[in-house]
This record gives sequence, C-alpha cells and structure tokens, in this order.
Amino acid sequence: MATLSNSLFLVLLLLAALPWTPTLNAKKPLISRHDSQKQTVTNIQFYFHDTPSGNTPSAIKVAEAPSSANSPTLFGNVFIADDPLTETPDPKSKEVGRAQGLYASASQQELALLMTLTYQFTAGEFNGSSIVIVGKNSVMHKVRELPVVGGTGVFRFARGYALASTYWFNTVGDAIVGYNVTVIH
Repeated sequence: MATLSNSLFLVLLLLAALPWTPTLNAKKPLISRHDSQKQTVTNIQFYFHDTPSGNTPSAIKVAEAPSSANSPTLFGNVFIADDPLTETPDPKSKEVGRAQGLYASASQQELALLMTLTYQFTAGEFNGSSIVIVGKNSVMHKVRELPVVGGTGVFRFARGYALASTYWFNTVGDAIVGYNVTVIH
C-alpha cells in the first residue's frame, strides 16, 4: 500500500509540473544582460527640514531604548520622518519633495544616525521620481557623504552619493540640512 501511494504521489507531482514545461525554453538563457552605454549623471541640490519639535512635527520618535535617556549620543532612539525638501534653506521656499522613512541613533561613540529615507520629488523636472539614501550620517561633521542606493521613475537603477551639510540647528533637534546629490541613472 505504501509503494502504491508513493507511486501515485509521484505521478500527481509530474502531472502538476506538466503545464509549466512549455514555458521553459532550453534555447533561451535564464539570465539575460542588456549593456547600455547611455547613462546620465544628474546633480540635484535641495534643503532637508527636519522638525521633531512643535505642534506639527515632521519627525516623531517611535522607539527609545531604556538607556537612551542617559546616552550622550541618544543611542537607541528611532524616528519616523516625513520631512519637506525645499529649493532654499528658507522653510517657506518652494517645496520640491519629501524625505520619508526612518532614522535612528546608531552609535555609542558619536552622534551618528543610520538614515533610511526615500527622497520623493513632488515638483519640477523630477516630479514623481525618487532616490533612496541609506547610510551613516555623522551629524557633527561639517560635510557627510551618504550613498544613493536606488530610485524610481527617472532615477530607476540609480546609484551615487549625497553630500549633506548642516545649515542650521537648534537645541531641541530641529535642523535644516543642505543636500548636494550626484546620481548616475
């Protein structure tokens, strides 16, 4: 009886696989490559406005380790952000996008954030496109370099780097940061 049910199972398994066999083509490779020499390098400049204070914050703390309050680097704090991106450092200047994602204080030795943000452009030439920046931001350094690891729309398959420089900050954590981004796409 056991061999009959094993044989029956094997037959059913083969029958289940039959509909897929015509879609496999031994002449076509499983991996295809498309070599394109056409790449564009784009430089974008904007200002990031991070406001965790006030009645309408653009970033909020969503997690805190028990030891974060005693840490000089706020190690263990996690924030979710929906920060405006503008043309100039003036918060009232034209909004060109939003930085949406999270950042966390990820160093016990220095004030450094692990940033995982999508920079979604909502106006101008890149409206509807985005870039993704993921990396360490040592906020007390004058200039920080962060990797561009992807994008959407015009920036599909993007790679590059962002140079971030703090333009202004206050004691409650609000900051305006200038970004100069070079994207290959």
